[in-house]
Amino acid sequence: MKKCIIIATLTFVLYSAASYSQEQSNDTSTISFLAFGDGGYSPEYPKQKHIENPKNKREFIAAEKQDWLDDNRPLAEFNHAPIFVYPNTNIATEQSGAKAVGQAMATLCKTANCEFAIQLGDNIYPDGADANDGKDDEQRMGDLILTPLKPLFEEKNSLVVYSALGNHDWKTSRKGVALQTAWMSKQANFHMDKKGYYSFKQGEPGNDVEFFVIDTNMLLAGQHYYEIPLREDGSEQGLASALASGQAEVEDIERHETPINGEDHKQLAWLANGLKHSSAKWKIVYGHHVLWSIGGTKYDEAHVLRRLILPELCQYADAYIAGHEHDLELLTDDCSRVMPSNHSMPKLPLIISGAASKMRGTHTPFAKYQQMQYPEYDLVWSKSFTWGFAHIQLNNLNDAMTVNFYSTPNDGKGKLVQERSFTFSHRSN
Repeated sequence: MKKCIIIATLTFVLYSAASYSQEQSNDTSTISFLAFGDGGYSPEYPKQKHIENPKNKREFIAAEKQDWLDDNRPLAEFNHAPIFVYPNTNIATEQSGAKAVGQAMATLCKTANCEFAIQLGDNIYPDGADANDGKDDEQRMGDLILTPLKPLFEEKNSLVVYSALGNHDWKTSRKGVALQTAWMSKQANFHMDKKGYYSFKQGEPGNDVEFFVIDTNMLLAGQHYYEIPLREDGSEQGLASALASGQAEVEDIERHETPINGEDHKQLAWLANGLKHSSAKWKIVYGHHVLWSIGGTKYDEAHVLRRLILPELCQYADAYIAGHEHDLELLTDDCSRVMPSNHSMPKLPLIISGAASKMRGTHTPFAKYQQMQYPEYDLVWSKSFTWGFAHIQLNNLNDAMTVNFYSTPNDGKGKLVQERSFTFSHRSN
């Protein structure tokens, strides 16, 4: 990993959550919040393929290993999520970490300042609301969205979760999206605008933050792009070569996902105008899909999304936060491809916190390829095959943003584990 030189000070020091929180809880000059994504998975709501083609534990792990090798990942790095076996059967699937992460967040918020939370999409697996599985949607949303977070709400009963939509939330129908936004409108602890994208502010004028919540699935659904497999060495291949070899596949956009009346273009214009004219001190954008990642499966979408929104983020935002990859990552983009070479703004922090119920591994060869191929990009830190979340503070005394990562062990008991802490300078105008 090449050295990441950031104007912000990177703090590679583990700290005591208790002592940190004592300082922060009484400090009105800070804004502190949780960031978690992809928390809507439970074995009680399995994918259709797991119903139609059930596997025992050995078969399930063997299939996971084959998928790993098919992606040209090193065999020595293979791992898998904890296995759940349905009672009174030998049918196996992936265990969920949703309840464990919810408990770990509640534990943190006993001592740390947690003013609100942001939810980064894929709130309902596998097919969103309105899935054709014979199950009641009210119970589905209660089971997948609310239940894992009950320990957190018991600890902080007035905490509000500001939610974004992900690709699984869009999976079945527009009705499913509407059902989720309508359900959230009736919940005291959740908020999501019925359009799927919106902004909100926190903090006092002059020391405030404006969040821009985007529907990245809508933005990507309005684009024509291909899924292209990596080469055996982990490098990207060009579209022409992939088409010639029959490996390129057009991204499958369901009819109901196709933007209506230019709603994707309207969202882009809304984001650009909102960022440019925001009077808030801090400006943070979050959505489901990533701009960069080392997971090795989402890079086609990342290319497209960078083209759509990176110029505005580089010019106006302090950070971009995403889920989609089921891991914890911290990356930066120096914005050299989209801004004048003499610009003086610090690198743009890119925070991935998509490990709230599922886990995924790193594609090491692809990670090395990106480091060599893209000089604007840096991987600062990552943790794969884990459940976890992020806690972020905006400090108005020293104009710094601190990103704290936490995980919880695979035993599902919800113990809070401190990972790493990193601090960045305020960068927006």
